[in-house]
Amino acid sequence: MGTIRESDLPGIGKKYQMETNSGGKMVVVIHDDGRRELYHFLDEDPDECISQVSLDDEEARQIASIIGGMHYKPKALDTIQVTLDELVIEWQKIEPHFKSINKSIEELQVRARSGATILAIVEKGNQKINPEPEYKLMAGMTLVIAGERKQIKLLHNLLLQG
Repeated sequence: MGTIRESDLPGIGKKYQMETNSGGKMVVVIHDDGRRELYHFLDEDPDECISQVSLDDEEARQIASIIGGMHYKPKALDTIQVTLDELVIEWQKIEPHFKSINKSIEELQVRARSGATILAIVEKGNQKINPEPEYKLMAGMTLVIAGERKQIKLLHNLLLQG
């Protein structure tokens, strides 16, 4: 995560300076009257400003909601994969056409039939870590699953076919 430094600007407002993980530098000045100024600096010369934007309060809030993912969640986040040697941790969304909908983890015999484990279930506004065997799968849920690649594939087929 990037480093953020905050400082008071007496009679003006606040200044936030962020150095990103990729080496970039950005400064946000929030004026007491609600205006925001964004400054972007060269990676090679952190004192050389290459662009500047001024926003009023409403514009700044709109941009913040867009950057924060309030309007759009990138599809790549639904299919994130983490690999640790042979162990794969993957996010699997339950699509409306999956035959596993309205069936419990126990009913599907997830562990016995695939060898994979459901670590967590994420729904809009809710998450369940280490769900009970009685937990029923519903369309739109995202499962956090773990296993070897072949086990993950078996679980995907099981979710698809029921």
